[in-house]
Amino acid sequence: MLQRAREAYAQINGRAAPLYGLAASVAMAVPLLVGTLTGYAAAGSTIALGAYLVALRAPEGPYGSQARDLAGGVLMVTVGAAVGGLLSGHTWLAVAVVPPLVALGTAVSQIGSTAGMAVLNSAIRPPTSDVVHSGLLEMIGGLFTTALLLAPWPARRLKPLRAALSEAADAVAEALDAVAQDVGAPDGSVLDKVELDDPELEEVTRKPDWEQRRRAASEALTDARTTYSLYRSGRGREDPTRPERFIEALARIMHEAVTLEAVVEATRNSPPDREWELDTHIAISALAARLRLLSGAVATAGDAPLGGEESAAVRRVVRQTEAIRRAGLAGDEDLVAVALIGQIRRSIDRISGEMNTARRLVAGGLRLKVGAPRLPDPHPMSASARIGRAVRNRTPKFRQVARVLVTAVVSMALAAAFAIPHGQWMTITAMLSLRDTYGETVDRLVQRVGGTAAGSAVAALLLALAPGHLTIILVIFVFGLGAFALRSVNFTYWALFGSPLFLMLLSFSTPSGWATAGERIGLTVAGTVIAFLAVRLLWPTGHVERLPVQLGRMLGVHAELVRAAAAVVDGELPSLPHEKVVAAEEGALAVARTRDRLELERVPDTELIDALLTAVRAAHRVRDRLIAVARMAREEAVDTGPLPEILDRLADQLEEAAEGIEDPEEIPPGGPSPMEELEEELAALDAHLTRLTKRRRAEIKSGVDREEYTPIRRALLQASGIRHTVGSLRRDVATVIGSCVNAVAPDLGPADGTTETESEPDEPEPTGITPDDSELARDPESTPKNNPGQEKGPG
Repeated sequence: MLQRAREAYAQINGRAAPLYGLAASVAMAVPLLVGTLTGYAAAGSTIALGAYLVALRAPEGPYGSQARDLAGGVLMVTVGAAVGGLLSGHTWLAVAVVPPLVALGTAVSQIGSTAGMAVLNSAIRPPTSDVVHSGLLEMIGGLFTTALLLAPWPARRLKPLRAALSEAADAVAEALDAVAQDVGAPDGSVLDKVELDDPELEEVTRKPDWEQRRRAASEALTDARTTYSLYRSGRGREDPTRPERFIEALARIMHEAVTLEAVVEATRNSPPDREWELDTHIAISALAARLRLLSGAVATAGDAPLGGEESAAVRRVVRQTEAIRRAGLAGDEDLVAVALIGQIRRSIDRISGEMNTARRLVAGGLRLKVGAPRLPDPHPMSASARIGRAVRNRTPKFRQVARVLVTAVVSMALAAAFAIPHGQWMTITAMLSLRDTYGETVDRLVQRVGGTAAGSAVAALLLALAPGHLTIILVIFVFGLGAFALRSVNFTYWALFGSPLFLMLLSFSTPSGWATAGERIGLTVAGTVIAFLAVRLLWPTGHVERLPVQLGRMLGVHAELVRAAAAVVDGELPSLPHEKVVAAEEGALAVARTRDRLELERVPDTELIDALLTAVRAAHRVRDRLIAVARMAREEAVDTGPLPEILDRLADQLEEAAEGIEDPEEIPPGGPSPMEELEEELAALDAHLTRLTKRRRAEIKSGVDREEYTPIRRALLQASGIRHTVGSLRRDVATVIGSCVNAVAPDLGPADGTTETESEPDEPEPTGITPDDSELARDPESTPKNNPGQEKGPG
């Protein structure tokens, strides 16, 4: 328990927000000071309480989004104060009204805890005939907070967008760094098994994790798109704005980085004889450095340098790949190695070109016109339909709402039945500490109890040393600054500063002492016990029950992405549809979030968690392989061979698994085995490569210039470069299906008979060239020097 407490207190969840804390403190302290000096201390405390409740919403994102959130908070505080005033003096009526409002705030994020807190705080006051007056006073406090938080709007309007774009550029640059580290890198599995306590030592001894950097870049790009969508500018225009074009340039760079990583991985099986790793590593790192310069220029609105458009490192790679290509023409290099190095050069050229496009956009200024705050798009499903579906399916969200409702009812009923003074503190602790999972709830309870005890003691000591309204106002200002500025760092800080802050706001007219502080601590402990019993005894969260649906959806959307990749290879689509890539990403992230929640249960199922981790990682790799296949196959080819059929077969396997995963009894023993069923198609691809090689030789012998970029040569380049990626894709599809089957029906075992950690190292992929062909290609006496079978370079 002590270890868990240390971990809870040591958590770092975000960055401090000093300006937010300063605005909230001023919004509370000024009404208190004015009320004290004018003789209206009670009215000042009511205004300060309204300011506190609106500041609790912690608005984020663009200022337009913040304005909408704060306006909703002001409305709920105003109405809640009036409703609470009507309930004042009717204890049991408040028990019937307040808990449903608290549960509604849990279900609807736009409401949050604001409405329930406003009603509860007003209901505990002495009865008054002028409930509208109290509501108006709290509304004034909320409007004051809103004005202070939105004051920087004219000067800092684009700062959230610039920050999101800069973070996206940095994340893509880190992904490029991970690719650079993989070029010619030795096997790092030995070092990965060594536990290192020094973070700096771990950073220099271990390669960056590509999958982790890839996911971080994808999330950063999604955040940038979401932030941009909250701005009204550009609505109604057909041409994209400059920020939108910058985001899409970053997305294209990221897709090309995915392709580059797949080709770099393929070179481990077919490395060229010549040195190339160092130049390639430097070139990719140089591109990442150029992207970081652009990130700095975006964040500083053009004050940072942009860097140049040309790169000596990229030019060196061009010269090196040209030398390898000519060696391939002469029969001195492996066919597949030449093709892969050529693909690396093309990817680097494309990344460099997109980088120049992004540079020109930044140099011209990422401007947006001023517009009215954009209203959020309506949800395709009505609120009543969503609620009905949640109730019917007993979703985890519905269970959490019901758990919060029961907890609030029990805590308020106990306070009413035993006439506990200040019983609302117990209710607030219970209802605000209950989280979605057991682990999160326990951490929150530990943080709240420790912080509240320390904060209440400190506040009581300060007030005992210097009692009086002016001292209270000063303490409120300091505690408000600490609470709201450090709230995002660790909830312990909020409990330390925020709990006594709320206590002093409620009791401003009647200063409290040690007895009140002790009472506060005791009721906080009581609320903690109620919340712990709720998360421990009430019904399970329901995440395991939802797994078959989530896994089936993940397999289904990836099957659609595989179909789209087949259409790209077949020439039916120009590129992978963005919405299908996003759907695949979201499907995997949904499973990943469920896995994270299962890790926080009281007794985690480690086997299930490991299976889900394997499935999510394999799903990410499947998406990356498909992006690489689509990028490498986007150049027009005469004959793609059996590649579309292979992709369709993989899609069939994913769809069949998606249909069976929701009903494990329908899965046959041993699960589906896509690896075995695809052997024939993959053998056909190898035979297709051999035929293309022979046709290319015959083409050269017929008199076609070896430098001419013919359809047969183009098809040969594509097929040989894609072969390794297709083989890896096959294994990843087998892994994701097997892991999903193992998650819902562990007795059946994974589909491919192995887990990700148990799988054997990759076998060298067939090159599509028979041994006889290879000997002919390297024998200058048997074949012309411009052997067509070796011609796999970039032209």
